[in-house]
Amino acid sequence: MKYFAAPRVSLVYSTPMRSLRILLTALFIGAFAVPVFAFAATNTFEVTGWVPYWNSATSTSDAIAHMSELTEVDPFVYSMQNDGTIKDLGPMNVPPWSTLVQTARADHVLVIPTVMWSNGSAETNILTNTTSRIALENSIAALVSTNAYDGIEIDFEGKPANLQNYFSTFLMGLSERLPNKILACDIEARTPLGDAYAGLPVPAGAGDYSNNYTQINKYCTEVRLMTYDQQNVDTALDTAEASSSKLYAPVADPQWVSDVVQLAVQQIAPSKLEIGVPTYGYEYDVTAYANNLYNYDIMWTFDPDYATQIEQQYNVKPIRNDADELELTYIPSTATSTMPMSSNINNALIAAAAASQYATQLNSHMDFRLLDWPDGTSVADKANLAQTLGVRGIAMFKVDGGEDPSIWAAIQGLAGKATTVATKPAGGSVDIALTPLTANLRIGSTGIQVYVLQKILNSDASTEVATSGPGSPASETQNFGPATKAAVEAFQLKYHIATAANPAFGTVGPATRAKLNVVLATI
Repeated sequence: MKYFAAPRVSLVYSTPMRSLRILLTALFIGAFAVPVFAFAATNTFEVTGWVPYWNSATSTSDAIAHMSELTEVDPFVYSMQNDGTIKDLGPMNVPPWSTLVQTARADHVLVIPTVMWSNGSAETNILTNTTSRIALENSIAALVSTNAYDGIEIDFEGKPANLQNYFSTFLMGLSERLPNKILACDIEARTPLGDAYAGLPVPAGAGDYSNNYTQINKYCTEVRLMTYDQQNVDTALDTAEASSSKLYAPVADPQWVSDVVQLAVQQIAPSKLEIGVPTYGYEYDVTAYANNLYNYDIMWTFDPDYATQIEQQYNVKPIRNDADELELTYIPSTATSTMPMSSNINNALIAAAAASQYATQLNSHMDFRLLDWPDGTSVADKANLAQTLGVRGIAMFKVDGGEDPSIWAAIQGLAGKATTVATKPAGGSVDIALTPLTANLRIGSTGIQVYVLQKILNSDASTEVATSGPGSPASETQNFGPATKAAVEAFQLKYHIATAANPAFGTVGPATRAKLNVVLATI
């Protein structure tokens, strides 16, 4: 869901056992084959930015100020009405939106506005009726032609699965009407079902989607994966984090994003795919129960300056978590007088630790607040991941002046940079490019980053994952299991990074990753 205003919603999960319904399963090195990507084409790296209508002045001024770091701007301005007509929320033909368009064109940055819709019943009524569907196709084509846009972006969310064929027909019609224009499509981030229901039966209908990826690939020239709002969709990652009793409520864990992309490229050409990158965070009301069990209740989305206010008000400092996002915890002052502990608990992560300790000692529960948000480092992770996976680029939601300012320095020089893009997975054995590690890795992690990790570990006999079989030299896998963990521990001991007394022992965090990348450079 791309709309920024989020209602207060309860999430039906907790860590470390997600409402006690997750069955912990043994995680072993997988013997499955590494997905093969034929890196065969050179392209320019795309950096696009959604510019939302609800902050017109700051959105447009922010995009204009950073136009040199973008290859495309996507004014998030056109909204579908229930009768099938299009409403201009800008309006686009007057300042500041017309100024944005003029600036982009002068800087040779593409202008591709978004047409948004999230009413499933209205979408059904219009798209299942041939007359109204064709009228909509004509209206959108006319909108592009009249304003000389470089294309259009379709963000139709909330569609029922039974609308799949009708939506594909709609895209076909648009494609025919926009032969020399870009047709960009925003699509859902699909978590592999084995990860979404790790240790649980996959319910009937879990794989029914409103978007047909094959048809999306056929008709859309650009495809943006909405890889954000992760929350509790990846049970495998939830379980892995739960086993270490850590808080885990990411906006977009790079490992999850990697898994989503690798699933998508089975049907969509990587050269069309862009990784959606969030620039906002979430605040949760968290209830701690005995033995490090947590319930998360979403309160709202926020821009990073809100986190800065909380830091100053409560004298707290954020840390970088396993998703390479920033997080902090605090106990609201309105409840301080009733807290059965001293007032100095609001330091670093003490609020979460104190609440957990209290709940465990008294076999009770206690509430605290958790903020989780991305910064420049987090966005750089996604940009590096996009290059590692050989996809088209990144699409930031949102650019409106509310994002962490460090984001722009983190991606400086990427827009338009020559990069290697992958073709669709091709049979046969092709080496995967060994690019530097960017993600935090741990038991349960999967993907190309794990493959690269195992390659690095196997470059030294003292840190080999295995001597034969899956995980051994020339037989590296994409699954981080016990053998990979043991090899990481050997690596950490060898380079004096961590010991068994360290909670990070056996996981790849910033310090371990930095040394691994140094070793990678010598391979």
